[in-house]
Amino acid sequence: MNASMTRAVIDLYAVAGNVTALRGITDRNARLMAVVKADAYGHGSVEISKTALANGADALGVARIEEGRVLRKAGILAPILVFGYIPKTDLHDLIEYDITATAYSVENARDMSEAATELGRNIRVHVKVDTGMGRLGYLPDAKQYPAERGERLDTIVDDIVSIDKMSGLCLEGIYTHFATADNSDKRFANEQFNLFKNLLSRLKKTGLEIPLKHAANSGAIIDMPETHLDMVRAGISIYGLYPSGDTDRRHISLLPAMTLKTGIIHLKKVPANFKVSYGCTYETQSPTVIATVPVGYADGYSRQLSNRGQMLVSGRRAPVVGRVCMDLTMLDVGHIPEVSLYDEVVVFGKQGDASLSVDEIADSLSTINYEIVTSVSERIHREYRGRRSEVGSQKQEVVT
Repeated sequence: MNASMTRAVIDLYAVAGNVTALRGITDRNARLMAVVKADAYGHGSVEISKTALANGADALGVARIEEGRVLRKAGILAPILVFGYIPKTDLHDLIEYDITATAYSVENARDMSEAATELGRNIRVHVKVDTGMGRLGYLPDAKQYPAERGERLDTIVDDIVSIDKMSGLCLEGIYTHFATADNSDKRFANEQFNLFKNLLSRLKKTGLEIPLKHAANSGAIIDMPETHLDMVRAGISIYGLYPSGDTDRRHISLLPAMTLKTGIIHLKKVPANFKVSYGCTYETQSPTVIATVPVGYADGYSRQLSNRGQMLVSGRRAPVVGRVCMDLTMLDVGHIPEVSLYDEVVVFGKQGDASLSVDEIADSLSTINYEIVTSVSERIHREYRGRRSEVGSQKQEVVT
């Protein structure tokens, strides 16, 4: 089996074009953060970061400190914000690698202050406010909090002011995250934004002016320009995928960056009533040809696509037959007379004039496009095509 036969081909021209298009619809005074968490949604964080920064992005967003370390070790110098939790044992890395942290409680802010004071250095932080997402962050909406907890907007303001005064911390930003910006109904998103603006107004009255205020994710960048503030955070849109089917595509044209390809490693003619794969869940109705391809659920091709998925062979759709295995999947190619051993197979993407989109696969699995691309496993080789991007003195070789 050719180890590189199954590969994710990443089109850096598409990534560059998507970033440029997003920059074009973003408020001219707002910065653009490229969100490259989860290995850039499965596309490769180092390569995507360099391409995004070379084409209009100003900063990078990651979920975990180790993702930031990878980027710094690759020589990337742009600002990096960690959205999530950072263990106490890793707080010194914020200073060593010059990475910005999220403060979502007084307690975790104190931990960072202690680490910074111990080293005699400063840690840059952005405060996270939970205006309705229900994950991390201060919750300023009294209606959503039990009265006995005593959480009120003024208390949140006091806490943020106290963080600004903590030794070793530099309060650089404040942000929130929308739960429904990609819905056609924007009422809840607007409520979140109004609550965030109210908090910002109260903070300003205390004399605290935080330099970077940000709220807009991909859905809000595209559909809610009034939310762009000082910075926007583009995630799924960088990779050419829309946040949901409700996103207004008239505002921007995006190009999918990833094509997942494999190839036929075995062909066999089989008779009618031939059983295929584990459990014998598929039986041929007539004589046909079965093709085996080296991609399976360990590669991120969901087992739920057993007997229901499709792939592209010679520009035509070939159904998945039998259960998807850990490393292999079988296709019925009896209707494709020109099929040959080692022919290219497209799991998702384009092949000639034919296409099988990530969104179509996601819909068939009752999930979202995010899950499909981030599920492509690390053992799948990433192959980069497109321009040679240059960020400062950093050069990146790609296949042209």
